[in-house]
Amino acid sequence: MRRAGFRSYEDYLRHQLNKTLDPRLRRVWATRDWHRKVDAFACAFAALLRDDEHALLSNSSRALCVGARLGQEVAALRLVGVRDAVGMDLAPAPPLVVKGDFHAQPFANDTFDFEFSNVFDHALYPDRFVAEIERTLRPGGVAVLHVAVHRRGDKYSANDLLDVQGLVGLFRRSEVVRISKVDAFGLDTEVILRKKSSPP
Repeated sequence: MRRAGFRSYEDYLRHQLNKTLDPRLRRVWATRDWHRKVDAFACAFAALLRDDEHALLSNSSRALCVGARLGQEVAALRLVGVRDAVGMDLAPAPPLVVKGDFHAQPFANDTFDFEFSNVFDHALYPDRFVAEIERTLRPGGVAVLHVAVHRRGDKYSANDLLDVQGLVGLFRRSEVVRISKVDAFGLDTEVILRKKSSPP
């Protein structure tokens, strides 16, 4: 992985908030992009619900969308029947998204059955990003990440993923369920992992 340089963590947060709070982008996300993204995420989540072999997601799952902006992913989860779903982002967007930093999630250990994110490239500290997902996932819980491999991100990307194994290697308490190609708003790879059960 390559990582962008920032003078301080506060500088990094300000940079990320410039995108999240941009009034023009927020209008686009809330209007023109809203239904298109909700429909696309709903199709992806419905496929996970149908995967009986791996039991990736169920209507009773407690779900978190990490880096959810205005909450299209959350709306999509609720649309397919996962009612206990919430998003988290640096800037809250009630009622779907609460305030939180994905480097230090504001949730207790073992809170969620399912976590989804498509903002791994925005993590300044990828190891902390992953550690927080593993901390807040329950044993047996599933993490689904959409990432771009071998591609430069936009000016808000804080890291570039050169190899999917670089991401998988950060998940020390989880095992890979599946890695597959996906066409997801410029991201090309879906990585699905399951947190290992706690030792007896």
